[in-house]
Amino acid sequence: MQLVIGNKNYSSWSLRPWLGMKVAGIAFEEILIPLYQAGSKAEILRHSPNGKVPALKDGDLLVWDTLAIAEYIAEKFPDRHLWPQDMAARAVARSVCAEMHSGFTTLRSQCPMDIRASKQATPSPDLQNDVDRIVAIWTDCRARFGNGGAFLFDKFSWADAFFAPVVTRFVTYGLAVPGDARRYMDTILALPAMQEWIAAGRAEPWEIN
Repeated sequence: MQLVIGNKNYSSWSLRPWLGMKVAGIAFEEILIPLYQAGSKAEILRHSPNGKVPALKDGDLLVWDTLAIAEYIAEKFPDRHLWPQDMAARAVARSVCAEMHSGFTTLRSQCPMDIRASKQATPSPDLQNDVDRIVAIWTDCRARFGNGGAFLFDKFSWADAFFAPVVTRFVTYGLAVPGDARRYMDTILALPAMQEWIAAGRAEPWEIN
């Protein structure tokens, strides 16, 4: 399989399937296309019909959109348990992934992913609402389904992969969260695959102004 991604410093959408597959030990070839460069759009269109990343190639099959990739990988590798095994937990995990996939527009616009940067944001009311909602999701999932483990649903799942870019945003922009949320962030940041992504992002030469 091949996973087409954008810059690791900037591409939050790319991080999600990349991290999930890495943590699950699923082999794939990475095709990285720098975003917002001359010719970037044309190069992405060679791989993805909507001109966006990520896209997953599996033989003759092409799957685009992060959520669709997550579902395909979960079905192809059911033994990796990227969704929780309990039906209720799985339904909630899918719900929070879908909410992350389609929501939090203020956080996305005011705090774009930028691993190399270090800033101090003063949250607007709308931004604080997004932060508070994310912390509430983390708290609720861990309380109901965490079983005392370090992740949202006890074991690492797609839900953790989908919120991993948020963790980098909270760090980059110095957004304050309660202690339990900070400990969850530390768990995500300590993943070897996450460390690999962060190191690569910091080493990239491309800048988006």
